[in-house]
Parts: sequence; structure tokens; C-alpha cells
Amino acid sequence: MKIEEKNYVFLVALHILIGVAIYSNLFLSKIYSLLLFLVGLYFVIKTRNKNNEVLYASAYIIGSEVFLRMTDGNPNHEFAKYSVIIFLVMGMIYSGISKNATAYWLYLILLIPGVIIGVYALDYGANIRKAIVFNISGPACLGIAALYCFNRKIAISQINNLLLVMGLPIISCATYLYLFTPNIKAALVTGTGSNGELSGGFGPNQVATILGLGMFIFFTRLIFSSKSKVIFIINLVLALYISYRGMLTFSRGGMITGFVMIIVLLFVIYINSKNTSKLKLNYLIGFLIITMIAVWVFTSYQTDGFIDKRYANQDALGRTKSDRFTGRGQIAEEEVDMFLSSPFFGVGVAKGTEIRTQRRGMIDNFASHNEITRMLAEHGFFGILALLVLFITPLFLYYNNRQNIFLLCFVIFWLLTINHAAMRTASPCFIYALSLLKVRFDEEETTLHRK
Repeated sequence: MKIEEKNYVFLVALHILIGVAIYSNLFLSKIYSLLLFLVGLYFVIKTRNKNNEVLYASAYIIGSEVFLRMTDGNPNHEFAKYSVIIFLVMGMIYSGISKNATAYWLYLILLIPGVIIGVYALDYGANIRKAIVFNISGPACLGIAALYCFNRKIAISQINNLLLVMGLPIISCATYLYLFTPNIKAALVTGTGSNGELSGGFGPNQVATILGLGMFIFFTRLIFSSKSKVIFIINLVLALYISYRGMLTFSRGGMITGFVMIIVLLFVIYINSKNTSKLKLNYLIGFLIITMIAVWVFTSYQTDGFIDKRYANQDALGRTKSDRFTGRGQIAEEEVDMFLSSPFFGVGVAKGTEIRTQRRGMIDNFASHNEITRMLAEHGFFGILALLVLFITPLFLYYNNRQNIFLLCFVIFWLLTINHAAMRTASPCFIYALSLLKVRFDEEETTLHRK
């Protein structure tokens, strides 16, 4: 076995062991979270960010966020977002930012009126600071990440390494899920709703989001980074198992997002490949289709067919559900109404959640799952402008940055994720920012050559 293969096997085995260790003793999760932040901090300071070390430190944090939340390892709920912001600000200090990143300075400025209005609009009985930070930390994290990444030059091989660093802690998460519910049949799946027991006892929506991302990451490694049969088999097993565990959460958004990303990536590669590479790609696509069908059939068997009904939007008896979005559609409609009532300034950051809670007369968390309608409701016209910046800028860059073959995939992950999970996690913030990198594509760095 070559040194490269040994190193890869070691990294995969290490993260499987991390999952086993934390399952055995949850307190280790707190140590793990502290170590990954301190180690990242050490390398950034030691290297002075000469090779974009802040991106690697942030990527590992992103991959571990849901796992740490699941195992109660985070010092606070927004640990990942705060860590990413700290790392990337350090990166700006060491390496500067593009003078052409005006769009994202504008984006951050557009968030300010909503924050100010939220401070004055929220009831005094509420924890104003906590409420506002919960809602604005995601957009702020995205803005900081975008400023750092905008037009920053990076090699395609570094993008692949970033994705690997992000994917490694997802292996730990998948290992933990296996240990949490090793026997799927014994879990007694009796309905088609999101399943907390099969999601490690945590929110299925967030778990499916990170597993969908993991599915995409290891499928990309099948294409770009499987230079030997050993590595190919390892990547295939990881991709299929993570896909399987993701479907078992019964939360559709994250898995559909990962699948769409794979389709888009294959399309981009296909249209930019030579004829000889297209033939090889055809075989690979055919093989992936067969394996994914096999995973679906196995998952259907394990869940007694309930997974088929879930994706068909049916209940346990096979009846079509009236609300495809399990209540989220109603929240989105309410946020559109809030926007119409306050179209210029909006109702203020965090005020939307407070209004919904008061209307329903319950002490509960009716936070938005859709970042687009939340921005409209809480930021008004300024929210529309901020969203336009986010939509238009990466697509504009794509015309002069076709070598970033992941750009469309990253934008799609951000767009689809914020439509079903808002910015509850830091992943859509950071992944979006990666679409702004100026990628250098060298023929020797990949087996698939552009025309």
C-alpha cells in the first residue's frame, strides 16, 4: 500500500474511532470541540495563513458542527459560526481581502437597519441580545466568509482538500449514528415524519443537511481523488453509507440538496470534458446510478417501505399529506404578510419569531426555516437588496471563473439549504463563500481534462 493510501486510511480510521470514543463517553465531545478550535488557532498563527489555513480550520469546524451539537460538545449553540468568523477575520488580518469585494461590504451594511429596528421592536421581557444574535449570526458569518473568499486565488487541488477536511468529521457523525441505532428494524419505524431516533437523538433536518453534504463530498472524491482501487472502494463505501444514514433521518431537504449538487457537478464536468473523458464518465454515472438505486431499495426494506411514502409526501397509510412542508409553508406565508405590512424596514431582526409565538399563545420556538422569507419579513426592502447581492454576485463571477467547477454546486447548496433549514448551521454560510474563490485548474491536478 502506498504512503498516500496509508495516510487516507489512517484519517478515515481515526475519525471512525473519534465517533466510537465520543459515543462511549459524551464528555469527550467537549474536549474534541475545544481541541479542534485550539489546534486550528495554533496552525493559523504559526503559519500566518500563508496557505489559507483559515479555510481548512473553518472547513473542519463546518463538518463537525452538527456532530458536536448532537453530542452536546459545543461550548454554546453558535460555536461553529463564531469560530468561523474568528478564523476568517484572522485570515483577513494576515492576508488581506480583495479591494473589489464592495458587494459584500454593502451586504453587511444592509443588515444593520434590521438589527437596529429589532432592538427597539422586541418586547423588553425578551432576551434581546440572544434573540438578535441567533437570527443575525448566520448572515453575519456569511458576509465575513464572503469578504475573505472573494476572488482569492486557490488551486483546484486545494478545493478538493478543503472538501475532504470538511468530510472527515462527517464520518465521525455517521459512525455515531450507527452506534446510536445499529438495528434499524428494532427502531420500529411506524410513520413518515422526520425521525429523531434515527438521527442520533438530534434534529433530523440539521443531521440530513450535513449528511447530504457528506454524500456530495465523498462522491466528488470518487471522481477526482480515487487514484487506486483501495481509495475508490473506501470512498464508495463512505458515500453510500452516509447516503443511507441520511435517508434514514426521514428529512428530505438535506438529501435532495446533496443529490442535486451531484447531478449539477456531473453535468458541469461532462460539458467541459474531452470525448475520451466523457466515455469514462458515462461508465461512472451508470455505476453510480446502480449503486444509488441499491441503497434506496435497501433503505426501503429496512424501513418497511416508509421511506418511499415519505418522499412521495404520504402518511403511514399512504394518504397524500395536505402540507408538503410540515408547517413551514405556513410560517413562510406569515413572513410574507409581515413584509407586506412593513415593506421598507421590515419588522426587525428576531421580531418575526416573537410575533408568531405571541399569536399562537404558546411558549415555543417558531423560528423561520426559510432564510429568504425571514429576510423579507425582518429586513424589508433592505433584505431584498441583500438577497440580490447574494444571488447575483457568484453568478456574475462564474463568467470569468469557469475553472471553479464547484461554483454552481456551492451556490445550490446555499440556496436549497436556506429554504428548508435557514442558516441554523454555519454550513450554508461557508459553502456559499467557497463559490467566490478564484480557482486555478491545472491538467495535472485532475484526471478529467477541460477542453
